[in-house]
Amino acid sequence: MEHTLHTLLYGQAYTVLQAISPLEGITVSHLCCDSREARPGSLFFCLTGANADGHSYARAAYDQGARVFAVEHPVELPDDATVVAFSDTREAMAHLSAAFYGHPYRRLKLVGITGTKGKTTTALLIQKILTDQGISTGYIGTNGISYADKHFASVNTTPESLVLHRHLHNMTEAGVEAAVLEVSSQALWMHRVDGVDFDACLFTNLSRDHVGGCEHPTFEHYKNSKRALFTVHKAGAVICNADDPSAEDMVGTAGVIRTSMTDPSCDWYADGVAPKREGARLGVAFTCHHGGESREGFLPLPGSFNVSNALLALAVCCDRFGVPVERALEALSRVAVAGRFESVLVPTMPDVTFLLDYAHNQVSLQASLETLRAYHPKRLICLVGSVGDRTFERRAQLAEVAGRLADFCIVTSDNPGCEPPEQIIREMLAAFPEDGCPRVGIPDRAEAIAKAVAMAEPGDILLLAGKGHENYQLIGKERVPFSEREILLRAAKENPHN
Repeated sequence: MEHTLHTLLYGQAYTVLQAISPLEGITVSHLCCDSREARPGSLFFCLTGANADGHSYARAAYDQGARVFAVEHPVELPDDATVVAFSDTREAMAHLSAAFYGHPYRRLKLVGITGTKGKTTTALLIQKILTDQGISTGYIGTNGISYADKHFASVNTTPESLVLHRHLHNMTEAGVEAAVLEVSSQALWMHRVDGVDFDACLFTNLSRDHVGGCEHPTFEHYKNSKRALFTVHKAGAVICNADDPSAEDMVGTAGVIRTSMTDPSCDWYADGVAPKREGARLGVAFTCHHGGESREGFLPLPGSFNVSNALLALAVCCDRFGVPVERALEALSRVAVAGRFESVLVPTMPDVTFLLDYAHNQVSLQASLETLRAYHPKRLICLVGSVGDRTFERRAQLAEVAGRLADFCIVTSDNPGCEPPEQIIREMLAAFPEDGCPRVGIPDRAEAIAKAVAMAEPGDILLLAGKGHENYQLIGKERVPFSEREILLRAAKENPHN
């Protein structure tokens, strides 16, 4: 794939700082923003980030073979380099990437989902329903990138724009018809989806998160970033969880498809929600009302909030893709979402429910623990930690929720980053309510899991919170392989009480 620089720049505002020839004669065959990926034919984007400035790596990219550079301010490069300046290189990267890959989103039915919680579950429910109906559907989000039986890891919930457009292009080449994207607040703020129009935009809910440090400066900034999905990128339908107090403020009212578990007048409504337990597996039964008809449904994921996610999935699949409601409900009854209330069946401990869940903030952990209480466990054991280097207020919030709602809590490492995990654990333990549940701190997460397994008894529910689908721990600046599922199964196998 090769384009002239002049073609890629069409319609953009830019200033040429240096060039060896007219832009019509300069070709680009590769895009990158990591100097280690640069090669001959590369256009290298100098991005300014929270911890590094890509302008400092321009020479390294040049040495790797790149000769075309997008910058925000001048850089020193040899005379045979072409340097083009933009007011914002992230914004430029989004539009040039879309042009480079031929605006692939136009050849897909694209669904975008934003909200504080529920994006991943809703997206994967949609993918499951559509795939079961023979509609080849890609997914991009927290759980990675998947399409056409391929899976790729992703650093961010919504990848950088050049990665996003590359995968959307590859989806179209593989015959994919639709794609579901989790659109994070950071992605909207950092221009990762600039220029992309969505056939359907979904809103799950809004609560305080990702504020402070290198994330959003204020909650208003966080909220307004998310709102941009509906004010800037909408090209088709808007579907929202009308039960969230922020719904109308986020998406407006005109032409909105509304889902609810409290308001029967909404387009999609569910009631009769009841927990259902089959051995160590947990799920929820409900009644779905739409178009004057009522149908019984079952979701093998616990919690009324997952029914709320399911309603959004039903609305987009049935209303926008024409899937019959009964077939969509049938698909939901067979769904499994990695790291979202994911049951791990342990053959040697069949009477204990083990769950992996991505609950990593106050709201999600509270929802998870309150949901599990409805299944009347003998004991509810919670293993939880908090990330390092950011979201410092989250630690006390997690401790307060765990101390109040669990019967026993093991405080351990999550992704400590460059912070000593012992320090994070001390802060969490100090924040537990005085009358909170018994707790212990174990910095090594594998040891903490072994401790939890050893103390588990028939009838207990053990929630491993925070890691979910992740198969690594971030220690220092390295991603160390860490499969919570494998560690759990190994600990159960080695448990002397079995």
